[in-house]
Amino acid sequence: MGESVSKQLKLMLSVGALALVAMVIVACGSSSDSDDSGSDSSTVAGVSADTCGEMTYGGEGSPDALIVSDLPLQGDSEDRSKQMNDAITQVLEGAGWKAGDTTIGFQACDDSLADTGLWDEQTCKGNANAYSDNSSVIGVVGTYNSGCAQVMIPILNQAENGAVPMVSPGNTAICLTESANTCTDGAPDSLYPTGDRNYARVVPNDAAQGAALATYAADNDLTKVAVLYAANDDTSSGQAQTFIGAAGPAGVQIVSQNKWDPEAKNYTDLMNKVKVDNPDAVLLAGLTEQNGGQLIKDKVSVLGPNDGAVALMAPDGFAQQSTIDEAGKASAGMIASVPGRVPDLLPGTGKQFVKELESKTNGQPVELYAPYAGQAAQVLLDAISSAGNERGAVAAALYGVKVTDGITGDFAITDTGDPNVSPITINKAAAEFEPVEVIEPKANLVTAARGQ
Repeated sequence: MGESVSKQLKLMLSVGALALVAMVIVACGSSSDSDDSGSDSSTVAGVSADTCGEMTYGGEGSPDALIVSDLPLQGDSEDRSKQMNDAITQVLEGAGWKAGDTTIGFQACDDSLADTGLWDEQTCKGNANAYSDNSSVIGVVGTYNSGCAQVMIPILNQAENGAVPMVSPGNTAICLTESANTCTDGAPDSLYPTGDRNYARVVPNDAAQGAALATYAADNDLTKVAVLYAANDDTSSGQAQTFIGAAGPAGVQIVSQNKWDPEAKNYTDLMNKVKVDNPDAVLLAGLTEQNGGQLIKDKVSVLGPNDGAVALMAPDGFAQQSTIDEAGKASAGMIASVPGRVPDLLPGTGKQFVKELESKTNGQPVELYAPYAGQAAQVLLDAISSAGNERGAVAAALYGVKVTDGITGDFAITDTGDPNVSPITINKAAAEFEPVEVIEPKANLVTAARGQ
């Protein structure tokens, strides 16, 4: 998932107002205390890392085990992550703070830096070691950023007291779970040194986004597409490759591929170069933060409005309000995809879940990934209910979990750790990004997007 930039803010535990009278246990003690606190102990010690807030429990008696969340809680990520933690708490409240016979406490931890608000490799590594060392930790909801997950998964996989299961509501990098022509260093297998997997996600990966955008292009007669991606950025080039991989089988021709320099003052020359190729559409693979506003302005200046002769498409790195704010009127008509279903389009149980969550957002709209955080927590609870409170057994139980009328709909976790359905919401920019349709790309296009 795309990164956020920030101002310095105080780290806060975001667990929402409890409907029950909660028993709050302060997370304290040394790492040796944590080592002694097995999941069958009468007193569960919280993770003692400075990055973690207090442990909270609203059930009867004392918790038998602990679920932690690992999210960026500072800077521009704060509000989004607060909603995600509120959603996790909402699920725990609804379950009576239990999974089967196991009572569950909750602790929210931060993986970001105060001066940037971005995830930090050393913080992710330190958090993973803290979770591994505390045998009370039976599962992790996280991470939001795929880079942080890549750091944490091997550490959690090798935990001395059993692999720590992790379920992500937001990671979209393909190579965390599946092979692709963009994977390096032996991923995904190299992320699981024990040979057994302990990671799953409830959101479709980037291959599904590339396939969905190629499907959208084909369905709308955008049969000649110029692809642009940010220079020196593996995420951007990876997004470009997923679209390119799916384009051919979808009936879409790639007329050109070019890089853009995020430090450039303008992109008029680049867009004039693209114009020579006479495309029906331009795909921007990257992030708004990579000078996306100027890029969009110059696209419209040279190639015309986005609802005119040359459309403009992008994956989720551009699907945010800051894109519209920075590009202004030039953003009108731009298409941007997001993984999964946006809150307004969630079915059944999801609608009620979002309605309840809205009471905690102080009038702000529910963020895309908040319901998915709740769903990730529910998948963990389901695995605990099935396997008991031994975390290695819980990790194994993630694979094959079936969800019916869940927060994000009906799905099952495959043997790779991915959901077996891949809805992608297509949004169009106006005053804000508004959903126009949900595409579930064909399996052969998703496979082609991985370069397989």
